[in-house]
Amino acid sequence: MPFFRIVSRFLSGLLFAGLAVAAHAESLPSAFTTALQQAGIPLDHVAVVVQPLDADEPLISHNADAALNPASVMKLVTSFAALNQLGPDYVWKTDVWAEGPIRNGVLEGDLVIKGYGDPTLTLERMWLLQRELRARGVRHIRGNLVLDLSDFELPVSDPGEFDGEPLALYNAVPGALVANFNATTLRLKPDGNVIGIEPDVALPGVAIRSDIALTESAACNGWKDALAPSIPDPERRELVVGGRYPRGCGEQALSLNLFEPAVTFDFLFRGLWAETGGTLGGQTVPGMAPETPPLLRFESLPLTDALIRLNKYSNNLMARNLFLTLGTEAYGPPATPDKGARAVREDLAQRGISTRKLVLENGAGLSRIERISAGALNQLLRAAYRSPLFAEFESALPIAATDGTLKRRFKGSTLTGSAHLKTGTLRDVSALAGYLDTMSGRRVSFVMLVNHAKANRSEAAQRALLEWVQSEMSLDSGARDDVR
Repeated sequence: MPFFRIVSRFLSGLLFAGLAVAAHAESLPSAFTTALQQAGIPLDHVAVVVQPLDADEPLISHNADAALNPASVMKLVTSFAALNQLGPDYVWKTDVWAEGPIRNGVLEGDLVIKGYGDPTLTLERMWLLQRELRARGVRHIRGNLVLDLSDFELPVSDPGEFDGEPLALYNAVPGALVANFNATTLRLKPDGNVIGIEPDVALPGVAIRSDIALTESAACNGWKDALAPSIPDPERRELVVGGRYPRGCGEQALSLNLFEPAVTFDFLFRGLWAETGGTLGGQTVPGMAPETPPLLRFESLPLTDALIRLNKYSNNLMARNLFLTLGTEAYGPPATPDKGARAVREDLAQRGISTRKLVLENGAGLSRIERISAGALNQLLRAAYRSPLFAEFESALPIAATDGTLKRRFKGSTLTGSAHLKTGTLRDVSALAGYLDTMSGRRVSFVMLVNHAKANRSEAAQRALLEWVQSEMSLDSGARDDVR
């Protein structure tokens, strides 16, 4: 049995055994406990901490010390450590060397690219990198494209191991050279009674076959779930997209995690280079960068910009690359998951945040074994609030019923626009953590973690608790009219 499964079962067995409930049910809002009961979620599988940021003690503390799986709420831990250790202006670099003379726009040798884990290298930024390269006189490359991936040292991983969905973008593995979040985008184009498929960027050597059945439905909800992309034989480099597709959807884009990061980088680099008239005559090969200064050093967007996309859209690959970057900046290259975990734990400990229940695997929450307590998350939120970098930390969080992963949640509620909360969702896990502004003008840290087979039914309870805190909290008078 794989080690992580053994650890997961061990932790699950200890999770609630003999756990003393820190806040009894009678101290919780009745609307909240009723919603949990209706969802079939026992209170001992829920942890909650709510504390006004100007108060010394929590308003609610229930199971605060339980070690629970936070899902993507773990990204708050990685983001907090990154702001502290790297600083808001930190940038990743991608270095490029021309191994040979450049004459009349032609590089008579290899182009060498070394990556350091830039998670912001989108198609647009790849185009900017190539524009900088052309500005230095390179328009045609006679030699090979040499990729230096040595800054990261990662174990071999199967992107489908987590949940059997290897083509899902959230399962993309990290890498020293990652382009466009490792997404290969396909355009689905209805044409008569068939669906044509065209890649955004050419994929030479990859066959794409459409086995999609076109339906007459005008509704377009859930069209991605009705598709079934697969790679029946990886050696043949063939992608088959089956399933059903409503005619009313028109043209749509489907982004998939098809290849390892270095392969995706190669396809996208070559495709964009050809689109602008460049040629690349050689093969793509692994190698090491020279010791000489690079021809081009291309810098990423600053960390604050990266955190916005990472947290608002819960980007796992960005979080995993950031986690690895923390390790290599703290302990030197190559980056490893162990170095990342050590760097995060040390940062939290330096700031008085408990790491006793903390279990880190990749810093993104895409894990069955990662654990943290609601109490520790509350400590982190309060430490971030006291930090001079609080504005950068909070601005990266989704806003209730407004943007990111919360855009469609809590619609029609008084919560709209008044809560900055990181979401976390896995099978058997639902989590929220962040900040809420009450109607009386107070700001509150909020943590709610649910680990239960029916966790996906907990949204009504989340909303009930948030709305109660927002409207009913009155510490000054000591009134708590709606509790039992």
